[in-house]
Amino acid sequence: MTSDPQSASPLDTAVVDEELVEKNRSVFSGTLKLAVAIFAGLYAIFHMAVLNGWSIRDWTGVDIPGLPVFPMETWNFRIVHIAGALILGFLLYSARPFRDGPGRHPLDWLAWAAMLPALFALVTAVRFASDIAGGTQWNGVDPGIRSAEIWQYGVPLVVATAIGIVVGWMRPRDRAAVVPADILLSICAVAVASYLITIYGTLMRNATGTPFAPIGISLAAVAGTALIMELTRRVAGLALVVIAGIFLVYVFVGDLLPGFLNAPNIEWARFFSQVYTDAGILGPTTAVSSTYIILFIIFAAFLQASKVGEYFVNFAFAAAGRARGGPAKVAIFASGLMGMINGTSAGNVVATGSLTIPLMKRVGYHSKTAGAVEAAASTGGQIMPPIMGAGAFIMAEITGIPYTDIAIAAIIPAVLYFVSVYFMVDFEAAKLGMRGMRDDELPKLADMARKAFLFLPILILIGALFMGYSVIRAGTLATAAAAIVSWLTPFRMGPRSIAKAFELAGTMSIQIIAVCACAGIIVGVISLTGVGARFSSVLLSIADANQLLALFFAMCIAILLGMGMPTTAAYAVAASVVAPGLVQLGIPALTAHFFVFYFAVVSAITPPVALASYAAAGISGANPMATSVTSFKVGIAAFIVPFMFFYHSAILMEGTWLQILQAAVTAILGVFLLSSGVQGWWAGRTAGVLIRVVLLTAALCMIEGSLLTDLIGAAIAAALFFWARMRRGSPEPAQ
Repeated sequence: MTSDPQSASPLDTAVVDEELVEKNRSVFSGTLKLAVAIFAGLYAIFHMAVLNGWSIRDWTGVDIPGLPVFPMETWNFRIVHIAGALILGFLLYSARPFRDGPGRHPLDWLAWAAMLPALFALVTAVRFASDIAGGTQWNGVDPGIRSAEIWQYGVPLVVATAIGIVVGWMRPRDRAAVVPADILLSICAVAVASYLITIYGTLMRNATGTPFAPIGISLAAVAGTALIMELTRRVAGLALVVIAGIFLVYVFVGDLLPGFLNAPNIEWARFFSQVYTDAGILGPTTAVSSTYIILFIIFAAFLQASKVGEYFVNFAFAAAGRARGGPAKVAIFASGLMGMINGTSAGNVVATGSLTIPLMKRVGYHSKTAGAVEAAASTGGQIMPPIMGAGAFIMAEITGIPYTDIAIAAIIPAVLYFVSVYFMVDFEAAKLGMRGMRDDELPKLADMARKAFLFLPILILIGALFMGYSVIRAGTLATAAAAIVSWLTPFRMGPRSIAKAFELAGTMSIQIIAVCACAGIIVGVISLTGVGARFSSVLLSIADANQLLALFFAMCIAILLGMGMPTTAAYAVAASVVAPGLVQLGIPALTAHFFVFYFAVVSAITPPVALASYAAAGISGANPMATSVTSFKVGIAAFIVPFMFFYHSAILMEGTWLQILQAAVTAILGVFLLSSGVQGWWAGRTAGVLIRVVLLTAALCMIEGSLLTDLIGAAIAAALFFWARMRRGSPEPAQ
């Protein structure tokens, strides 16, 4: 065994830092691979440059005509952000399963033919820009301009987009090639972006949603919406696309529906002239994906390229691997840490679960339990401060609450969740009589401690944030630190490794950008139809009868809206529908949004549609539904904690230090009793039904939060403990 911690373990922890290749993602070679890699790398570098205000002039002292001086105008930046992801996504992700072997297809001629109207639309958008720059007064009512926008730009673009999507569905694709339909869709994405940047650069952004809005905005938005939904289908499945489609249909049938679902009749042109603005697609979800999310994806890519992620997992094995059921406890620490950074529960399951799930099975966990523990731990990473899988930044964007306040408020709830999961796996291991891993199976903790400086990027990130640096500056410093600390290891990052990290970041960002843009469509429908306000009125009417019932209803809606969605999109949608109603109930904005956020996150482990659990089942070989049910059980605390901080705001760090300390201690004892009751393990022995019921009762008393109920719960637990010892003797020694 070597002294280097990253090679000290016989475990194959290198898989944690390997690039994951999805089933429908292309694997190119030669010139095509190089071209796509360069584009992906430049795409990530572009974001880092814009976010930090770098420019060619800063580097050279000279202005080069045609190159932007950063920072870019906000809307233009977001439009380019989405367009770049669309181009990369269509090139890299197939519309349908790959076929064996290359070859032409009869439908290719249709895609090639459709490139003519797509290119014509692109050239027309450039011509419009030239006309506007030349002094043409652009408006939405001039008959000549309107006709040109419809027939020379809009119709060719929409037709080409429709052909590209349909041909992509019907035409099988070789994994090592790009098909004409995907090139066509990439051209359409450029045409949409070119026109919108041109028109929004004039006063036309003030006309959106009015009769004066150029019809071209509506037609560009139709094409852009279709492109976003198609890419989302390719990278994230149908769930979010179906939900977005239902909301889009609602726009045009809402006036026919009864009750609170009834909405005013909205003309298609008016709706689409607004949906591709900051009221929809370019709104909060894209604002966060174009700034904080992609910044931390770049950070995660640098951690991966410098092998720091591998060290995190090795450190977790060294610290917790010897405990009973060791690999499950390693999964809790490693997946929680990595999930905090990468922002997607299912993706984190695949990254760390490929190592931890087989090891959990090896020490005795059932396949479904191994998958469930990994799914629950990876999902918990989304509520782990300071990054919270980018959730903290979205919450700050939506609520206006300072990021640092949100990160501090998340500490105790995150501790409660992970303590609960730890107890659940520990009691399961105790019931099954499991052992820990042997010393010769693990890296040495002393070796890990000597390389603790590899935690420096995370510490710099946290320190910079709480010293008052902006999130952008803190993330940039942490990214630079990841490259610098790599020089103290055998995995030194040079120009080639840095370029690889940026390329990796560009490809890693595609899914989250697509789902954020698609969620923006839903947010746009909610804001433009007013359905969110009407939902709030329904919630208020329920609360008049019973506030707890209203909270339960809000919980169900948040989970249902989040099923099948990545965490970021799930919270963004639920925050638009559910949170305003909770605020109107008199619940503080921070509490209301945390309530919604938690349930949007745990939708990833909630049957019947549990993305994280399904990903874990694919690795463990267990039944997906059985895995999701077990992960729901393992993560049960996440369904209780939001009600805890609703009844006792000290859990969100609101109150005196004494109140916060009391809330934290009693809540931890409460989740301990909850875990013991759910697992049926108490005082070192298997617990019967009666004891489990009493334990759950005591847990609920501790969870309620008042001093009286805390004392009652503690008294019940103490009496039960002494009673169990007197009846059954001393408990088994803890391991």
